[in-house]
Amino acid sequence: MINQVYRLVAPRRFEIAYTECSLQSSGVIVRPQYLSICAADQRYYTGSRAKEVLQQKLPMALIHEAMGIVVHDPQGHWAHGTRVVLIPNHPTESDDVVAENYLRSSKFCSSSRDGFMQDYVVVARDRLVEVPSCVSPTVAAFTELVSVSTHAIDRFAVRAHERRDVLGVWGDGNLGFIVALLLKKQYPRSQVYVFGKTEHKLAHFSFADGTYLIDAIPRDLTVHHAFECTGGMGSQVAIAQIIDRIEPEGTISLLGVSELPVEVNTRMVLEKGLTLFGSSRSGRADFLRAVEILQTQADVPQYLQTLVGTVCDVHSIQDMVNAFETDLTTSWGKTVMAWNV
Repeated sequence: MINQVYRLVAPRRFEIAYTECSLQSSGVIVRPQYLSICAADQRYYTGSRAKEVLQQKLPMALIHEAMGIVVHDPQGHWAHGTRVVLIPNHPTESDDVVAENYLRSSKFCSSSRDGFMQDYVVVARDRLVEVPSCVSPTVAAFTELVSVSTHAIDRFAVRAHERRDVLGVWGDGNLGFIVALLLKKQYPRSQVYVFGKTEHKLAHFSFADGTYLIDAIPRDLTVHHAFECTGGMGSQVAIAQIIDRIEPEGTISLLGVSELPVEVNTRMVLEKGLTLFGSSRSGRADFLRAVEILQTQADVPQYLQTLVGTVCDVHSIQDMVNAFETDLTTSWGKTVMAWNV
């Protein structure tokens, strides 16, 4: 059958492309239902990536956070109508040391292959995870971001020393919210503090042990380990503040993406014996862990529901443009597209 793919061909301009979607293929056919807009998608949409990057990537269908329903599985493993989240990372090989999301040969939706802005998506069977009944579709749409957070926390767990009494999260946006929430769930005896720039955003972090504006942190407050979830040039300010506030031999988990290089005070990194490590994207194991948390921690989906900022009903290309423009002006939460094209 003919499939319609809605590709970004230039900043702020989508066009329809037609591809063949075969019922005889070995892949599972999924109909996307709810798509969540990410900051990475916005960088393509607004043209804020480097010109040479845009020339290399476009035209391309955006969105790597989505849930949908199974339409057809030639092997019958997935029943028709099953609610699933789609894993955007597509490995082409396996490695005993390097995780699938760090293999340079892996393809990633809305980066090195078309994303989920399509009528139908054909994916390998292991790129799907069933959505628990307790999770609303609007929250399920950004399970990918939850999996990125679980991935970073799991990496922290094997790298950080055992003194974890005080954990700091820099960033009061969506990623900071999820990381702080999952940290508090995994380390309930630890004090989890969140540091941000906007008071009304910090007000949403009711589960944290403390929230602080970055220009009003008590002088004697320090942390044993920290997570940087700011991104952009805010990363540089956050990393500098973390290095100043972290105890010796602490770990700094870097999650924020910046288009430009950021400066790091290596003198204090050396003096304190700090460990900096990056975490990016996620793989199937991280999705399974994320879904397990959503299913077993009853209040986590409820907290995540507060991240649903705007739900845009999408029937046309103009609706897609409107959704992305709305997201640019939304001060809190995720913009989710109800995919009805």
